[in-house]
Amino acid sequence: MAFMVKHMIGGQLKDLTGGLTEEKADGEKGDAAAKGMTEEEYEQYQQQLEEEKRERDANFAQKKAERATVRTHFREKYKLPKNEVDETQIQAATQDVELPTELAKMIAEDNQEEENKLSVLGQLSSIQNVDIDHLKDKAQATLEELKNSAEKCSLM
Repeated sequence: MAFMVKHMIGGQLKDLTGGLTEEKADGEKGDAAAKGMTEEEYEQYQQQLEEEKRERDANFAQKKAERATVRTHFREKYKLPKNEVDETQIQAATQDVELPTELAKMIAEDNQEEENKLSVLGQLSSIQNVDIDHLKDKAQATLEELKNSAEKCSLM
């Protein structure tokens, strides 16, 4: 019966005191010992973890900057307002940030297509039922006729 009373009252007293009487001095050794390492090994392990975390953070910041570069490019292309968050992400990157090579190739192809469409021949090719090769041949023939007639002219 004494055991039951001690158990019931002892538990309540422990809650009241917050368990101050049974503090463990193994707090510092607990982490290293729990992982089965010596203190030196544990410190090296912690340093390695911190280095890996810094490396991951740097890679993540670089990827964010690359994405921001792409968004900035499209904002410039379509004349949308600039975003300051993207600019700060680009500046925060430790390495140079460029457009991805595949996207740069696609942009170059698009620019070339737009230039072709802006030219006279590009406009003619958009019209249906037009034979561009035939038009080119006619233009060349006309130029040759003009040259020949200019050679025959006695004034020139």
